[in-house]
Amino acid sequence: MTSALLRETYREHRARMLAALVRVLGDFELAEDALQDACALALRNWDAKPPDDPVAWLLTAARNSAIDRLRRARRGQEKLAQLEEQATRMEPAEERLLEIGDERLSLVFTCCHPALAEDARVALTLQAVAGLTAGQIARTFLVSEATLAQRLVRAKRKIRDAGISLAVPADHLLSERLSGVLAVLYLIFTQGYTSPDHRELRQEAIRLAKLVATLMPDEPEALGLVSLLLVHDSRTAARYTPDGDVVLLEDQDRSRWDRGEIAEAIGLLDRALRFEMGGPYQLQAAIAVQHAQARSAADTDWAAIAGLYLRLHEANPSPVIALNHAVAVAMATSPAEGLALIDGIDGLDRYHLMHAARADLLRRLGRTAEAIAAYRRAHELAVNPADRRFLAGRLATLES
Repeated sequence: MTSALLRETYREHRARMLAALVRVLGDFELAEDALQDACALALRNWDAKPPDDPVAWLLTAARNSAIDRLRRARRGQEKLAQLEEQATRMEPAEERLLEIGDERLSLVFTCCHPALAEDARVALTLQAVAGLTAGQIARTFLVSEATLAQRLVRAKRKIRDAGISLAVPADHLLSERLSGVLAVLYLIFTQGYTSPDHRELRQEAIRLAKLVATLMPDEPEALGLVSLLLVHDSRTAARYTPDGDVVLLEDQDRSRWDRGEIAEAIGLLDRALRFEMGGPYQLQAAIAVQHAQARSAADTDWAAIAGLYLRLHEANPSPVIALNHAVAVAMATSPAEGLALIDGIDGLDRYHLMHAARADLLRRLGRTAEAIAAYRRAHELAVNPADRRFLAGRLATLES
C-alpha cells in the first residue's frame, strides 16, 4: 500500500515537487537529493499512518532534509537561515513548502535557459521535467552514462552558481525565451523521429510540448509546435518496413497513418492560426497538414506547399528550408526548375539529404551518371543505418 501510494504520488507530482524545491533552494542537486531522502523516509513511515496530503508531506520532509544536508556541509548559511526560519513559522496545518500551483512551466524555462549549452538544455529537460534517468538519456544520444551525468551536473551547478531563478520570464523576454524552449522540445522529438526505436523520446517531446501549450494557451507557436509533432508522429507506423528500411512519404501506406493524431493536429493548427501571426512552427505545421490531408501522393497540393515553404524561408532564412522549397517546386512544376534552385543553395555540402534530393531530380531527368555520383555522396555522409540502406539501394538500382 505504502509503495503504491508513493509511486503514484512521485510519478504524478515529481516535476511539480522538484520545481517547488528548486525554487526555494536555488540548487538542483540539493533539491533532487532532498526529494529522494523524503521518498526513502516515506517508505519507512507511511505504513503506520499514510498522510492525507502526500505531496505536502514529501515537500515538508524534503525541506527538512535539505536543512540537515546544509548543516552537515556547513555551507549556504544564508539559505540555511531562511529555511530554518520558514520551518519554525509553519503551523502543522499549514505544512506546505509553498503554494506550488503548477510550477512545471517554470521548470521547463529554467532547464532551457540560454546560459546553458544546447546539449545540456536537452538532457536537463529530459531528466528534470520528463523524469528520464541519466542512463536512458545517454543510450538515446549514444554517449556514455558517465559523460551524460557530468553534463547534467555541470548544468545544475551553473544554474545554482549563476543564480538563475526558477520563473517564467517577464513579458518583454517571453517571446525570445519561449522560442528557445520550443526549439529544445523540437530537438528532442527530432532525435526520436530519426529512429523507429526511440518511440519514448517522441512521446515525451509531444507530452512536454502539450504541457507548454496548455499552460500558455495564448501562444500560437506553442500550439503550432504540438500540431507539427502530432502530424509527424501520425506517420510512424508507415515510415519503415518490418525490416527497418525507410519508406518515402510518397510510397507510404496512408491507411496506416494515425487519423486521430492528424485530427487533433488540425484542430490545434486552426486555433493557432486564429492569432494571425504565422510563426515558423505554425507554417511547418501547415505544410505537414497539407501532406496529411492529401488522399495520395498524386493528390498533394505541391504549389500550396511550395508557397508555404517560401513564406517560411522569408520568416526564417535557412539553407535547409530553401532545400525543402526547391523540392516542393520540383514537384509542383518540373525537376529541372527544382534542381536549378538546389544548385543555387550554399552551405549544405555536408548535408546528405541535399545530395539525396539532387540525386533524385537528376535521376528523373535521365542524367544517370550525375545521379549516381550524388547518391554516392549522400551515402558517404548519411549516419542513420536506415538512410544508408535506402541510399545504397537507390545507388545499386541505378548502377545496374
